[in-house]
Amino acid sequence: MPIKPIFELVEEVKKDLENLSIDELKAEMANGEPLVADIREIQERVDLGAIPGSKHAPRGMLEFWADPASPYYRDWFSDPNQRIILYCAGGGRSAIAARDLKAIGFTNVAHLEDGFTGWQKAEEEIEDVASTSRWIRRT
Repeated sequence: MPIKPIFELVEEVKKDLENLSIDELKAEMANGEPLVADIREIQERVDLGAIPGSKHAPRGMLEFWADPASPYYRDWFSDPNQRIILYCAGGGRSAIAARDLKAIGFTNVAHLEDGFTGWQKAEEEIEDVASTSRWIRRT
């Protein structure tokens, strides 16, 4: 069987998701306190910055951090009905991650369709993560 192109899968997954624009994310952040989770790799976050106030939950650990029965659990995920908005660089990883959080029982999950790249292009505020992170890029 041939490999299905990943971006074809992403487009299929997005049909069943809430795909937020940058303005919609900003409105939700202004009107409430959603958990905004950055699922990029740590080095992406350190090198490029982050959406202010977001928590880092790397894609490879997301479901483990969200499951209260997991030894890796993070209490930010304490309410399965809380509003959770995921973002990655371009919206692909976050779409798949949103699908997977919904599959394990989270009910109010969305993702930033244009990702952090869209946030940057819109010239939105960016949190400087490098200045406070213990992780650094070695050249």
